[in-house]
Amino acid sequence: MAGLAICGLTAYAQGDASKGEAIFKAKCTACHKLDQRVIGPALGPQLETETDDKWLTKWIQNNQALIAAKDPKALKIYNEYNQAAMTVFGDLSDGDVANVIAYVRTEYKKEKEATPAAGAAVAQETGPSNLVVFGLIGVIIIAFIVILVLNKVISTLERLVANRPALAPEEVAVEEEGPSKAMLLAKVLIKNKKFVFFVVLCGTIFCSSWTWVTLWNTNVHTGYQPVQPIKFPHDLHAGVMQINCQYCHSGAYKSKNASIPSLNVCMNCHKVITTRMGAKEPSAEIAKIYDALGYDPATQKYDSTKMHPIQWVRVHNLPDLVYFNHSQHVKVQGLKCQTCHGPVETMKEVYQYSPLTMKWCIQCHKRTEINIKGNAYYEKMEQVHDLIRKGGKVTEAMMGGIECGKCHY
Repeated sequence: MAGLAICGLTAYAQGDASKGEAIFKAKCTACHKLDQRVIGPALGPQLETETDDKWLTKWIQNNQALIAAKDPKALKIYNEYNQAAMTVFGDLSDGDVANVIAYVRTEYKKEKEATPAAGAAVAQETGPSNLVVFGLIGVIIIAFIVILVLNKVISTLERLVANRPALAPEEVAVEEEGPSKAMLLAKVLIKNKKFVFFVVLCGTIFCSSWTWVTLWNTNVHTGYQPVQPIKFPHDLHAGVMQINCQYCHSGAYKSKNASIPSLNVCMNCHKVITTRMGAKEPSAEIAKIYDALGYDPATQKYDSTKMHPIQWVRVHNLPDLVYFNHSQHVKVQGLKCQTCHGPVETMKEVYQYSPLTMKWCIQCHKRTEINIKGNAYYEKMEQVHDLIRKGGKVTEAMMGGIECGKCHY
């Protein structure tokens, strides 16, 4: 009986891995992966070494009770992970926990078996095959035959050149006499005044058009796409993931500038997400974020001595004489970001979509209708104009003259 009791303590949970998969993806993936530490430890190696499934069940269902009871294993894990509290899953039955444990162990075993051992590739190296050896011999034979043929051709050509009869003196004189046909044609065309006028006219039109287009497009950077320090894929974030533009560019709704998000905003997601969609290896671009913040994903700690700013390259750059306010367009008028910036949700890397010229802005202002109803800004302006028509007193402050942006931009 004592032996059976000991075996019962160390036996693996006989759960249903397929049922455990659904529970794991619903409750565990936010903090755990099978083979990599996220917020919590990698569960594959943990459950491979920990065989006391009864203790694991108690830990998963109510880890706080084990910590409060000063359980040695619980305290060790609690202190190792900076005393971060794990979620209590009191709603999981013993069978549910057994299913999750079975799923983790089964999937981790499959991943280990799918990954070849380090020495496996070396053990299979048995030298070049017979096909490779015979192929090399064939190439050498063919090269030798080609050399023999080329030598034969060269000797034949040399013999033909040596036996060619020399040209007679009168034949040489005939070849050197008179200008070529091209020179004769050029002289005739130069003397033709109509042809010369046509060429000059075409040249003038071409040069004038080229000068006009060049001057018109001066400082117009449509299609400008600089190389950024981090290749941020807008098509993934704004397109596939459908993240709202203002989650990152929050200034567009309340400020003149849309603003570039701080790396802390990136870490809201990328503290957990370390790979591209469908990739097994950690993303090099996400690693650049960690490097700039001095963040160690293994310990989940920041080192302030290693922090440095990301040197982003500005894409949309208006002249200093231009005043443009994002909030007036986004909040007051309700324009979408794509109106000026184009289909950002399809861009792997952002580029300047619109010309951003004065003509382009004026054309947009001419065709864009303003919805006054329900808009506090325009309702205030309507009240001011009514007051003007009635002959009432109107101050500059009522027209927005004391707004900071009127002077400070």
